[in-house]
Amino acid sequence: MKRVFQRTAFILMRELSWRCFGHKINWRRFFILVAVLTVSAFAFQMLVHTYLALPNRSFHSHHRTHYSSYQSSNSSLQSNEFLRGGRLQQVHLTLTNSVISPNASNKLIQSFSVDQENVEEAQAQRKSSLSGSKKDKNLADTTKVATSLSPHRHVPSGKQVEIDETLNLPFFLSMVRRGTTNNLLDIYISQRHIWLLPPSEALVYAKKEIDHAPSDSEDPNLYAPIFRNISVFKRSYELMETILKVYIYRDGSRPIFHKPFLKGIYASEGWFMKLMEENKQFVTKDPEKAHLFYLPYSARQMELALYVPGSHNLKPLSIFLRDYVNKIAAKYPFWNRTHGSDHFLVACHDWGPYTVTGHEELTRNTIKALCNADLSERIFVAGRDVSLPETTIRAPRRPLRFLGGNRASLRPILAFFAGSMHGRVRPTLLKYWGGEKDEDMKIYKRLPLRVSQRMTYIQHMKSNNFVLPFNEVLDWSAFSVVVTEKDIPRLKDILLSIPVRKYLTMQNNVKMVQKHFLWNPRPIRYDLFHMILHSIWFNKLNQIQTPQI
Repeated sequence: MKRVFQRTAFILMRELSWRCFGHKINWRRFFILVAVLTVSAFAFQMLVHTYLALPNRSFHSHHRTHYSSYQSSNSSLQSNEFLRGGRLQQVHLTLTNSVISPNASNKLIQSFSVDQENVEEAQAQRKSSLSGSKKDKNLADTTKVATSLSPHRHVPSGKQVEIDETLNLPFFLSMVRRGTTNNLLDIYISQRHIWLLPPSEALVYAKKEIDHAPSDSEDPNLYAPIFRNISVFKRSYELMETILKVYIYRDGSRPIFHKPFLKGIYASEGWFMKLMEENKQFVTKDPEKAHLFYLPYSARQMELALYVPGSHNLKPLSIFLRDYVNKIAAKYPFWNRTHGSDHFLVACHDWGPYTVTGHEELTRNTIKALCNADLSERIFVAGRDVSLPETTIRAPRRPLRFLGGNRASLRPILAFFAGSMHGRVRPTLLKYWGGEKDEDMKIYKRLPLRVSQRMTYIQHMKSNNFVLPFNEVLDWSAFSVVVTEKDIPRLKDILLSIPVRKYLTMQNNVKMVQKHFLWNPRPIRYDLFHMILHSIWFNKLNQIQTPQI
């Protein structure tokens, strides 16, 4: 075959040289020769690929061909440095189809056929190599394995469910970093094992993993001081990326459903809806694979469409949502299967909690992500429901616009607040500190338009009964000051009593926690979209009772 290529290339070059310099070019003959060469190259690649893929071919030679670049005189490199170099070892796998019995769908059937001769060769080669770290030796061990893991899980409806076999990189890196696996094959088998589990068993598995999360605070994208337990959060987040699948109901007409409201103080629910419906990592079109079910409605759009201004009657909103839930419960089996406990909704409007009161199971069982996370209303339940951050978006096309601020030495105002006077806290705050009573305390009602257009700030003035956003994972005392309602008259004294060193530390923590409260047009790890989804996932797992061993 090599001689054929050499002969063809020689003829082509001779013809090209003769035609270009001696005579007029015969383009027809020239392109025929190019086509012949292209087809020959394609045929050669097919032959080589077939030869390398032969099941009886010695794995030792294949291993030597593909992994020679990984051998070096210095074998004491750490495994994380090895991974950063991008030299991920390849494992030669031959997957064969097998069937998991419907009566034993909760068991994972695995069979391994190992070529003993190849194992001995690999061991001999490993013993002759230079001494290195134990992790690197384990990563370098490779064995030709024939696994009969089924790529399908039986579904009662009779249709086969495809399993995504793409290796999850964050999950892979975390396992290697913790040293919980010996080689890439273990990682692959472990992840496929999770994919093959029914949704309910996958959640139990994740719950047990989080309960026994190993200590791990090494992540450049996370700042440990702002978390309650960074190891638990990190392990939970990794499992969410690996396991979680969300099914979004297509039922419901616009504008109340599937039409996100992306501007203003209620934009959180709209941005989550937009990014969730565009997502491909977590969203599944097969409800049998789903761990959670999303009700894609907008409380803000519901207000605009159904509420009669001045009527003070919210009952039509709750009736509308009640009828919607009854519709999907009658059409699909998923709601009745768990009575709505694996369903969730996201609503940022102040009226969000009241829109669910028309349906008992929706109120009692469903996971609700609400900006109005008021425990005194007895609708929001801490530990099950999620406190949703209220973010003001002025430019939907550029949600990160108007960010930033001065350093500590250029901030002459001790405290600032502006907003409408509703609720219990704001009138009390204005009573003691409003109206320019103190030059260090700038407390206003609504700012004039000329002032508000030049400023950006986050409204976060809650009463004692409100649950703070992401309180289950974030340590708010590291970057905020919590003042009770009864201590509002002493607000200035409380703020001035904070030492400068602590103030600067807390200001730095605010900078570090900021990225967890930002919307990105294209979501990135640990941003606000993922933090909301993680809180829903985390609170769902907290409802699972695992036996104590």
